[in-house]
Order: sequence, then structure tokens, then C-alpha cells
Amino acid sequence: MRISDLFGIEGKVAIVTGGSRGIGYMIAEGLVANGVRTYITSRKAADCDAAAAELSKVGECTSIPADLASEEGMGSFVSAFGEREPELHILVNNAGAAWGAPLGDFPAAGFDKVMNINVRAPFLLTQALLPRLEAAASPEDPSRVIMIGSIDGFMVPHGDNFSYSASKAAVHMLARHLAHNVVGDNVTVNTVAPGPFRSKMMGYLLDDPDSRARVAKVVPRKRIGTPEDVAGAVIYLSSRAGAWLTGVLIPVDGGLSTHG
Repeated sequence: MRISDLFGIEGKVAIVTGGSRGIGYMIAEGLVANGVRTYITSRKAADCDAAAAELSKVGECTSIPADLASEEGMGSFVSAFGEREPELHILVNNAGAAWGAPLGDFPAAGFDKVMNINVRAPFLLTQALLPRLEAAASPEDPSRVIMIGSIDGFMVPHGDNFSYSASKAAVHMLARHLAHNVVGDNVTVNTVAPGPFRSKMMGYLLDDPDSRARVAKVVPRKRIGTPEDVAGAVIYLSSRAGAWLTGVLIPVDGGLSTHG
């Protein structure tokens, strides 16, 4: 068993939602650099186009900007992808949003927006793309759906992001439920739950050297996550090495979730 056979993903086709920045960009970079024809989407067209242009320096990456939280945006994206590709091997549902407000003042709009983007959109996108996932799948090499959850979905966060933690807990169960339903179609569904990584959501903590050091101190591995950490987990799940896993959740958090 050669490493290239176990972990090689060259020649596959992938979608990474929210791929223009943060964890989504890290994942897309890992896929593109390893020979995966990758499509990224995000709501802001200029950012999506710029990210795809940068990623195209190391491989094949195409920008299809869309607002997946709206039915029109979802339909437009699925149609645009379908015009380009008959099959889809890897779907990474990464796009997400957060909202923070004190208990007692948390707005309904903040709850609805986060649940819509973080839970409803990935479910509907997966459902819409199932025919293309099934077209690419085989018993030996299933198609992969990878949900990006969060350790906030199973650890009580310190902040006031109530809708975010609830949405990520929902994502974790949604992945298991989907996995149970599509396993017979040679499609696997797994979840990666990141801990602290440099992203827009965590920029307020990690851009400042002092607060970054405080965050790193509470992580058992004593550092913040790197692109290699999250891209490596996704590559593993997308490769032959991960072909027999479905319905699992992998914390990529430097041991932070072992704190209980």
C-alpha cells in the first residue's frame, strides 16, 4: 500500500463553499495543490474571483459566486456548476455565519440568519447535488460530503454566540442523519469540527498577538490551527484512506475538546 494510492486525490472534482477566505480557503488550497479541480463559491463576487485567481497559480480553481442562503442563489449555483461538470466527487459544506449578542438581547434575526446559512443551506445544497455525487460514486471510491462543524457544537462556548453553537450542533447531527440515508448510494458524509483557526470569525481574537497567545495557551497543543491541519483532515476523508468512514466527526482542535 503506497502513500500515493492511499491519500492521492488527483483528478477529482470538488466544491468548497465559503472558499474565498478562512478555513474554506485553506481547504480549497489543499485540494487544488493536490490535483483536484476545485470550484469555490462565496457571496461576494470580487472576493471569490480574487481567491480563485490566486489558487489557480497552483492548480485548477473556478469561482462561481452565489448567495447560497437564498433559493435563487442556490439554484443559480447548482445550474452553473452543472453546466461545467457532470459529476462531483467532493462537496465541502464550509460556508457559515456567526452572531453574538447577550442573552436577553439576542435578536430573532440573528438566530434565523445563522441557522439559515449554517444548517438549511448545506442541507439543501447537498440534496440538490446528490445526482452529481451519485454519478461520480462507486463502491470502491464513494463520493464524499464533508460538513465543517465546530467544537462549539459540542463544547459550551465562553461567548454569547448562541445561534452559532446551536447551528453547529445541528450540523453534526445532520451529517450523521444524511450519512445513514445515502450510504447505500456510495456517498459518505462526515464532519470536521475545527477549533481555533485564523478566520474572519476569530479575527477579533487572533489578530492581536496578546489575545492570540492567550487562546493558544489553553489549547493542549499550545498553538493555533494551520492550513495543513484542516486541509489534511479533508484530504484524508476524501482519499482512499477515508473511504470506509461515514457518519463520523473529527475534532481538529489541538486537543481543546478534551477539556470537556
